[in-house]
Amino acid sequence: MLIDYLHETESIDYRNPLIRDKASELRKESSSPIEYIERAFLFVRDEIPHSWDIESDVVSRRASEVLINGTGICWTKSCLLASLLRANGIPSGISYQYLTRADDNADEGYIIHALNTAYVEELDRWIRLDARGNKENVHAEFSIDEEMLAFPIRSELGEIDFRDNNPDLDDRLIRLLRECTGIQEVSADFAM
Repeated sequence: MLIDYLHETESIDYRNPLIRDKASELRKESSSPIEYIERAFLFVRDEIPHSWDIESDVVSRRASEVLINGTGICWTKSCLLASLLRANGIPSGISYQYLTRADDNADEGYIIHALNTAYVEELDRWIRLDARGNKENVHAEFSIDEEMLAFPIRSELGEIDFRDNNPDLDDRLIRLLRECTGIQEVSADFAM
C-alpha cells in the first residue's frame, strides 16, 4: 500500500526540521512533482558525497544525520532521498542490489547496495533512482523512462538486482550502522 511508503521511521526521519527545511527549499525551486523528485535526487547524488569516496569514517545512521554530517553511504543516502520525497507526500522506498566488492571478480566478497524507489503519481508507476554519487566508472542519472542506475548487474559474478521495494531500511543494515564506530567497519556480506 502506498501509505506504507509515506511513514516516518527511525532511518527515514523526515519530520526532522533540517529535512523539512531542505524539502521546502527544493519544493520552492520545482514547478512539478517530477521536477521535485529530480531536484531531490540531484541534491543527494551531487551534494552529499559517499563516505567511502571521500574516505570519511563518519557514521551517518539516519537521513537527518546524513544532512548534518554532509556524507553517508548508499544505505543512508537512500534514507535521505526517501525522507525528502516523503516530506512532500511522494511515496518512496528502498531497493537493493548484491554486488561484488571488486570491479571484476567476487574474490573479495559482496556488498549490499541500496537505491530508491519513488512513486510518480502522474505516471501511476514506480521508478528506481540511484543517488549513490557518481565517480569514475559509476554513473547514475535521473530518468522516468529507463533506469540509469550506478551499477549494472553482472550475474556471471553472482551479482543480484532484487528489484524489490521496501518501506524502510532493512533491520540488519540498521543494526550494522548502530553497532559500528566508523563507517570503514561496515561489512554486509549477508544475502538479502
